[in-house]
Amino acid sequence: MNFFKDKVALITGSARGIGKSIAAHLAEKSAHVIIVDILEEAIQDTVSEFTSNGYKAVGSQCDITSEEAVSSLMKDAYDRFGSLDILVNNAGITADTLLIRMNLTDWQKVMNVNLTGTFICTQKAAKYMMIQRSGKIVNLSSVIGFIGNYGQANYAATKGGIIAFTKSVAKELAARNINVNAVAPGFIKSEMTDKLSEEIQKKYLENIPLKRFGTLDDVAKLVTFLCSDQADYITGQTIIIDGGMI
Repeated sequence: MNFFKDKVALITGSARGIGKSIAAHLAEKSAHVIIVDILEEAIQDTVSEFTSNGYKAVGSQCDITSEEAVSSLMKDAYDRFGSLDILVNNAGITADTLLIRMNLTDWQKVMNVNLTGTFICTQKAAKYMMIQRSGKIVNLSSVIGFIGNYGQANYAATKGGIIAFTKSVAKELAARNINVNAVAPGFIKSEMTDKLSEEIQKKYLENIPLKRFGTLDDVAKLVTFLCSDQADYITGQTIIIDGGMI
């Protein structure tokens, strides 16, 4: 399916997990994907896997908390391909601990990657999308940004911030035909959630009406929709995908 033929999509944190699944769905529909991550070996493995499947993919190692590195990333992508049509801000980390035990380093490193990284990537990509007068930006938030969670004050703050950030940026960029939306997954089976104990996983499952955890594909399909022409009249929204949990 040539749904994204000639479209260039840059996905952060896409060497594995949700980001990799999003990149695969876009590539499967003929997008030229740029795999961006901090993990160089994982980038190479993912690009090799994609190209062996006939997908158009290149990789770039980048620290998204560095304004200089991100500026260079976006310029190189635009100069190489002549457009930058889709940005998916997926990269994120956790450093969970109770508030009383959380040190400033735990707070700042999560804030820097999840929220400041999203800001930097959006700002630098928007420069080229404004020139084109078109673009799709999707930010990965979380249901934790709505409901909070024990031991995740830092993570919740970033994900709630992404929701507010998305609304504001959508208003600013709408005049240039750039759509900005967010996706808020619930409990999605991934490397990050697999670290949780069976007891905690069971507790979450009891609160999901659909009685299953989400999959990487569930999230990727929603993000792919928001990146497509079918979502041209959707902007400033945060869509929750959690099986009815909240």
